[in-house]
Amino acid sequence: MESTNEHKADNRPLYLKDAIYQGELHSAPYALTVSSPKIEPIDKRLLKANAHEAMQHQAEQQINMLKKQAELLIKQAKEIEERLEVSHAIYQAEINFEPVVYGMYHLYQKKNGQQVLSMIAPYEWGRSEPFDFFIHSVRLMADKTWEILT
Repeated sequence: MESTNEHKADNRPLYLKDAIYQGELHSAPYALTVSSPKIEPIDKRLLKANAHEAMQHQAEQQINMLKKQAELLIKQAKEIEERLEVSHAIYQAEINFEPVVYGMYHLYQKKNGQQVLSMIAPYEWGRSEPFDFFIHSVRLMADKTWEILT
């Protein structure tokens, strides 16, 4: 007849069953025999200080990365707002042709304040420039907004 201890059910929770070291004695994370090497207690203050320093460093890196991403998004949003503003002004201007996407055009202003979009650049007019003021050279983008080139 076999001993009742050998067949006794192990009712410990799973995490405790796995907590028993099953490997080689010389590799054990804790002393298993009297002849095992002495295990020194850890310096809890040093452990906490190192963990805190690492945590702080990682958090600062992540925060700085997020700040840079936010700054980039804000910059991109401002550029879109500026394009919209310019686009509204150009669509209020006199346009006597159909602009082509990615085509370069030139915005002028007459004495009466009316703006005119032209295919002719300021240096192409010579002495006979019919407008009083050159405003911008622009490019029509695929989304029908205008990008300022100069």
